[in-house]
Amino acid sequence: MSNLFSKEMQEQLKVLKGELSKGRNNNTPDSADGKPTEAVNLPSKKQVKQKVKQLASEHVDDDKMLFMQAMAGVKPLEDKNQASLSEQARNHKPDATTLSKRLSAQGDDEGSVASGLSDMQALLNPVSAEAYLSYKVATLQNKVFNQLKQGKLTWYNAVDIHGSTIEEAREAVVKLINGSKKDGETVVKIVHGKGIDAVLKTCVNGWLRQLPEVLAFCSAPVKDGGNGAVLVLLKKQKLSQNS
Repeated sequence: MSNLFSKEMQEQLKVLKGELSKGRNNNTPDSADGKPTEAVNLPSKKQVKQKVKQLASEHVDDDKMLFMQAMAGVKPLEDKNQASLSEQARNHKPDATTLSKRLSAQGDDEGSVASGLSDMQALLNPVSAEAYLSYKVATLQNKVFNQLKQGKLTWYNAVDIHGSTIEEAREAVVKLINGSKKDGETVVKIVHGKGIDAVLKTCVNGWLRQLPEVLAFCSAPVKDGGNGAVLVLLKKQKLSQNS
């Protein structure tokens, strides 16, 4: 309590505590059954009020005085059952993959694949202008993947995003894939260019890895644009039962 009362008030509290803690006279003989025969000498309510008045503090009343007496010598336990707010925020902060799945679950017009794309996830894994891009899902046969890399699978639809902004490029890629899905085509080409920082190439590399429609992609053969373009293999769309 030393942080609440002055030194003089603390001394007065000690005196009051001594008065409240006085019991029977230790020299007084007990009765035959061992019970004390002298009443405990406790201050009256009036005496307590007088002592409170002497302390002259609006924060101390007779109830608080009795409580202080009962809690004398008690030390509060340190509460370690507390979690750091910063740690909670960090643990509950969704990563790029989680955000992508949330957006994907919301859906988009005409089954658009754009809702699940994360630019951040793509840009966190930059590639160089001359890098050869190569990706395939584990279930795709190596034979089919090699045919894609060799340019033996014919592509029909293509888009050139060279010189576009990231927003324009994303929209163009999405339209290309959506249109190919509707047309039943499985191989498309995206011309992303190289550029000094290869930003669009990095984005395309990241976007395509996030799309469940994509089975594989790789940098195109020289005749189709080389490392400035990619050939993309898409899943075949299941035919409707009514078709």
